[in-house]
Amino acid sequence: MDLTPYVDNLRQELAVAADAGGDEARALAERLTAPLESATRLTLLNALSAAMGEVTRELAPGSVDVRLRGLDPEFVVTPPPAPEPFQETQTTAATPAAMAPPPPPADTDDGAMARINFRLPAHLKSRAENAAAAEGLSVNAWLVRAVSTALDGGERATPPGRGKDSGGRGFTGWVR
Repeated sequence: MDLTPYVDNLRQELAVAADAGGDEARALAERLTAPLESATRLTLLNALSAAMGEVTRELAPGSVDVRLRGLDPEFVVTPPPAPEPFQETQTTAATPAAMAPPPPPADTDDGAMARINFRLPAHLKSRAENAAAAEGLSVNAWLVRAVSTALDGGERATPPGRGKDSGGRGFTGWVR
């Protein structure tokens, strides 16, 4: 989504409003429009992100995410999984196993992701953020590892290049 037309429209509206104030106001508006462009883009991104959060709540378990590519946001829609079609099975008194629910799937790491809404107290959130930052991980990656470790009985190891013993091999930050 190209935000430029919206930013340009705001710039034009500011110029029209400044015209009513005379030459001094017009000159001030021209000086302010360039520095306000990045703030305007950030505000629009925040509004889009909040809107997509509301859409995601309505679509759950589907989701809509806003990703920033260059200067423009991109929407990524993850539809909810399609319901499995109903299959009628014939059962007889001699086959009670046919009525039993299917066994749970084996624990495999096929790379598929699932999204959940996770609420925790503010004091735990800040502790999780601090722990993740100390290990050079995002909060999400840290939580995934913590859940995996808890479920696997502590058998999961820290990925290479991460954590306290990484020797400075991990990188974080913005890339262009």
